[in-house]
Amino acid sequence: MPKTLSLFLKGFHPKYNARKGKLPKPRNSAARKTRITSFGFKNYLPSPPKEQIPCHRPRGLQCISPLVQSVEETPEPIPAKIKGHIPKWINGNLLRNGPGKFEFGNDKFNHWFDGMALLHQFQLAHGTVTYRSRFLQSSSYLRNSQHNRIVASDFGTLAMPDPCKSIFGRFLSRFELPQPSDNASVNYVLYKGDYYVSNENVFMHKVDPETLETKEKVDWSKFIAVNGATAHPHYEADGTTYNMGNSFGKHGSSYNIIRIPPQESGHGDTLEGAKVLCSIRPTDRAKPSYYHSFGMTENYIIFIEQPLKLNLLKIITSKLRGKTILDGISWEPQHNTYFHVVNKHTGEVLPGQWCSKPFVTFHQINAFEEQGCVVLDLCCQDDGTSLALYTLQNLRRSGEGLDQVYASVPRAFPRRFVLPLHVDSDTPVGKNLNPLPYTLARAVKDADGKVWCTHENLHPEGFEKVGGLEFPQINYARYNGRRYRYFYGCGFGHLVGDSLIKVDVETKNFKIWQEEGSYPSEPVFVPVPDATAEDSGVILSVVVCPAENQSAFLLVLDAETFQELGRAEVGVPMPYGFHGIFTAH
Repeated sequence: MPKTLSLFLKGFHPKYNARKGKLPKPRNSAARKTRITSFGFKNYLPSPPKEQIPCHRPRGLQCISPLVQSVEETPEPIPAKIKGHIPKWINGNLLRNGPGKFEFGNDKFNHWFDGMALLHQFQLAHGTVTYRSRFLQSSSYLRNSQHNRIVASDFGTLAMPDPCKSIFGRFLSRFELPQPSDNASVNYVLYKGDYYVSNENVFMHKVDPETLETKEKVDWSKFIAVNGATAHPHYEADGTTYNMGNSFGKHGSSYNIIRIPPQESGHGDTLEGAKVLCSIRPTDRAKPSYYHSFGMTENYIIFIEQPLKLNLLKIITSKLRGKTILDGISWEPQHNTYFHVVNKHTGEVLPGQWCSKPFVTFHQINAFEEQGCVVLDLCCQDDGTSLALYTLQNLRRSGEGLDQVYASVPRAFPRRFVLPLHVDSDTPVGKNLNPLPYTLARAVKDADGKVWCTHENLHPEGFEKVGGLEFPQINYARYNGRRYRYFYGCGFGHLVGDSLIKVDVETKNFKIWQEEGSYPSEPVFVPVPDATAEDSGVILSVVVCPAENQSAFLLVLDAETFQELGRAEVGVPMPYGFHGIFTAH
């Protein structure tokens, strides 16, 4: 039995339960120790103020520079070495996306998000696994490759003028508007049964999920009046897809709810038939909020307008000023966070005003309706400065410098908000409007009519020792938009995920998988065929290792017990990535 992680026991709680059972022995057990630990405590206290939340500051973090270095693609499938067993009922592709090339010639990207998209495929069939990868053939990738230098600016990197141009030509190039990158390195998304890779701007690329070949570049603005869309759409059972995207015009900006129909006769491929369901005016049209995802219930879309602002003037003039797009994003905690609720069937924006203390969220966990309320679960940070900290220089640090960077990165914690929908002039002021007995989240109407929302923590005290949680996933097909019990995510005891965590939102118990020197990616839930229990299935996660003598591997966990079933080792270097999906055969 692997030893329980003493780091978590100290300072957590004197009573804990470590699940009993036999696990496969880890390779080179002297150097690598796998930990699967269960914790069970409840947090009945109100959330402490930000300044009272202790910040876990580990020392001597492992250097992860090899995880953010350029690699070669592996376009032909190679067999993986199986240890343990891969359940034979898992048949399909785990598709992953993330950056895989960080320089061209002598030019180097500055920010992690700027690396060229490398598409990964783990194909599972009857207990076997093969791996392949290909670079997305975006215009940015092709132009940079052709010139052997960075000619396409990205999120945190400004392309320098062509040195072959005249001095006057280089000067004039400063006055050109910055062009959006088509380096779609964030996620795989589905529209009308087709697979696309996406970031957050106006371009997507259709790809072949079997070969990873780039098929077609798609421009959102050719179909609807938006300047981009998120890489985290929501899906209905019939194939209808919802997303959000901004539009920028002479009167300022708007947040737009987008609906894309399922594949039907009379509608063409790509995005034909897409429509803007409604537009929401930002609090400040010259400085709209940055957002990465949104929530969806059976009847509503929930948009979180947070004080992480896009300064449109700075972004438009970034090239002229010699700055990057990142320079135009600012954290403004003097403003609160607001929730907007939209009827997804009619496009009506509900008239209520729900607000909270300032926080930033990149990933929502789930949302559902109950007793006239929307329950919204999010991964939240109390400080919105993390984007600027994920430079390649910071990620490649070692020793004390790395420890200092990690200590400065805001942690994300899972939280629950309750938004009462039926609030009017007769609703009493100063009363908690949350009728749900299973959550301590509060919603109180102020004298000005706004509903002030206070979250409940979906984690126990001491959870900061795992570094918080990000990349949340659920049993999406059956429980998205519905009341649920379990979610899964990465613990961030490092600048990237260094553990996998399963959380029970009813009891606040959680289970954790961790192995020294291994960095797991976003967990993807795959249900057992004809499953009845919510957590009947497996968790798939790609685990990468910075040490030269350790292979990357696809990890398969039993989603119920969180014990390892098997792993599929791949003998090629693999960088740490972002998001992905599983598609069944």
